[in-house]
Amino acid sequence: MKFNVILEKADEGGYNVTVPALDGCFTEGDTKDEALENAKEAIICYLEGLEKLNQIKSSPDAEVKELEIAI
Repeated sequence: MKFNVILEKADEGGYNVTVPALDGCFTEGDTKDEALENAKEAIICYLEGLEKLNQIKSSPDAEVKELEIAI
């Protein structure tokens, strides 16, 4: 599986990485190589989280509800 990532220099040094296809998936590193390695780990963790969520939804004893909150 391939993902495009956005690699940007951070103001405080190092690099920030964002994965546009995975909402909220981002990481950082001191070097480009470290940032890209951290991005691989972040993508894996993100996908594992989605898998766990799917397992919860497909469990026969679990019930998923959507709540609407007025603010």
